[in-house]
Amino acid sequence: MFRWLVWLSRIHHCRGFGIQSPTDYAFVRYVVNEHWPYYAYDQLTADSWLNKKLGRLYLRLANWRQPHYMLADEYQAWWHAGCKKTQFVSVPSPLTAHLSPLNIELARITINQWDSFQSLLSRCDQQTILVVEDIWRNWPLWQQIARDPRTGTTFDLYYCGIVFFDTKRYKHNYKINF
Repeated sequence: MFRWLVWLSRIHHCRGFGIQSPTDYAFVRYVVNEHWPYYAYDQLTADSWLNKKLGRLYLRLANWRQPHYMLADEYQAWWHAGCKKTQFVSVPSPLTAHLSPLNIELARITINQWDSFQSLLSRCDQQTILVVEDIWRNWPLWQQIARDPRTGTTFDLYYCGIVFFDTKRYKHNYKINF
C-alpha cells in the first residue's frame, strides 16, 4: 500500500515530464524508466521486489554508462550483466587511496555511507556517476548532497538517488517517479 502512495505522490514526474534538458530527458526516459525487457532480466534474481527493481536499474545504468572501473558491491552480478568489461575495485583505505590512479566511474553507496565516501570524492570526475540508496531514510542529508558544490545534476527516485559530478552543466535536482 505504501509503495502505491509513493507512486501516486510522484505521478506528475513520470517518464521525464517537465524535464527541459534533452540529455536529462533521454537519461530518464531510456535508462531510468525503460520498460522494455533487457537480455539478462530472466537470468538474474533478487530476494524482494525492491532489490529486483533496483537491480534492473543498475543493469540499465551499467549498460548505458559502460564503466571501466566501479566499486564492488552486492549488486555486482547486475552491474556485470550490463557491462562485461567493468572491473570491480574495493574501497581503498585512506592510506593507499593516493597510490591508485584509477578513477571511479560508477559507485553505489547507501545514504549512511556518504560521510565515509567523502575521502573518495577526489577520485570523482565529470564522468563519475554515484547511486545513493535509501535516500528516503534521510531526506536532509539527500538535500545536502544535491546542494553540494561538488555535485552536478541529481535524480531523486525516492528509493535511490543518482548523482552526476559534471559541474559544467546547469545544476538541477529532478524528482522522478520510479
